[in-house]
Amino acid sequence: MNKINVLKPKYRTNEVLDEIKICLDKGWTGMGFKTIEFEEAWKEYTKLPYAHFLQSNTVGLHLALNVFKTQEGWNDGDEIITTPLTFVSTNHSILYENLQPVFADVDETLCLNPESVEKLITDRTKAVMYVGMGGNAGKLNEIKYLCEQYNLKLILDAAHMSGTYTKDVMPGGEAYSCCHCGWEADASVFSFQAVKNLPTADGGMICFKEEKYDKLARQLSWLGIDKDTYSRSDDEGSYKWRYDVPNVGFKYHGNSIMASIGLVQLKYLDEDNDYRNKITEWYNELLENESWCKLISKTWHTHKSSKHLYQILVDEKKRDEIINHLYKNEIYPGVHYVDNTLYPMYSLYNGTCPRAHKYSKQLITLPIHLDITKDNCIKIVETIKEIL
Repeated sequence: MNKINVLKPKYRTNEVLDEIKICLDKGWTGMGFKTIEFEEAWKEYTKLPYAHFLQSNTVGLHLALNVFKTQEGWNDGDEIITTPLTFVSTNHSILYENLQPVFADVDETLCLNPESVEKLITDRTKAVMYVGMGGNAGKLNEIKYLCEQYNLKLILDAAHMSGTYTKDVMPGGEAYSCCHCGWEADASVFSFQAVKNLPTADGGMICFKEEKYDKLARQLSWLGIDKDTYSRSDDEGSYKWRYDVPNVGFKYHGNSIMASIGLVQLKYLDEDNDYRNKITEWYNELLENESWCKLISKTWHTHKSSKHLYQILVDEKKRDEIINHLYKNEIYPGVHYVDNTLYPMYSLYNGTCPRAHKYSKQLITLPIHLDITKDNCIKIVETIKEIL
C-alpha cells in the first residue's frame, strides 16, 4: 500500500511553468505584474471589493490588526476575542500588536460559540477573530450580528475557506446563497500555503471591506512606502526612483512567482473543492452509523464548504492509539489543532474553554486531498476498526 498523507497539493505543472515563464521572460518576479493579475482574479472570483496579495495568511492577520489598531485608536492591552482551537498563527498575530487574546469556547462545528463570545465582551473588547475551521463557516452569521451590535471589528481567519460559500437571511426572511465567504467581515484573510485548497508555495490574500484600510495595508506591506516599484515602472522596467515613506511598515507583500501559481490554481478551485466534497461524502457513508466516532456538524450558514479538512471526534483514550496504528499502516492522519491555551504564552487561559480542550484531545483529521479515492477511504476506515 502506498503512503497516504493527510494533506497533499496538486499542481497543474505545465500551466504553472508557462505562467512563471512569462515572469522570467519579462524580468519581473517581485511585487506587481502577476500579483496585480491575481488580486483582480480573486476579486472577480469572490466578489469581494478589495484584495491584496501577501506572503502568507499569518502576515495578513497581523496586518489587519495593525491597520485597525492604528486607524481606530486601539491601545496596547485592548482585547481580541479569539478561539483556542486553531493554528498558533491566529493568536500570535494578536500578540504581535501587544493586544490581549481572550479565548472563547467553540461549539459543535469547532468554530467560535456566539454565546461564549458575548459573555466575554467588555469595554476593552475591540474585535473578534473568527476561524472557519476546515472550511466550515459555523455560526459566522451570528458572530457578524454580535459584532455589529457591540461595534466590534470582525476579522475572519479564512485560511481554510478558499471556495467556501455562505448564506444569510435577508430582511423579510428570504435566504440568499452562493456568496463567497468574506463579505461578513471587516477583514478576511485567506491562505495559499502549500497544502491549502488553492496551493502556491506560500501566500495569502487580505480583503478589507473598506477602501481606506486596503490603501493603508498596501503601503504597510511595502515598508510604509507610498508607491511600489511596479507602479513607478514602465513596460521596459525603467522606473522613477522618487517616493515617500509616510509610515513604518513591513515587508509583507507577495511576489509574481507565487501569484503565477495562484492564477493557475484558482481556475481549478471549484472543481477541486467539488472532489473534496465527494471524498467527504464517501467518509460520511462509511462513518455516519459508527458509534466509535462523531462527525463534525455543518451549519445552515455554510452553503458549500471548501472541505479543507475531514475531522472526526473519537474517544480521547483511543485517539493516539488509532493514530499510531494508522502510522504503522503507512496512513498519516493529522490533528487540527492542539488547544492553544496549553502553550506557555496562552496558559493564563488554560481551563477556560472546556469544549475546545476536550475536542483537541479527541480530534483526528483523516486524509483528504485530490489523490484520495473511495478505496482509500474504505481502507482507512477498515484500518481504524482493526483496533477498536
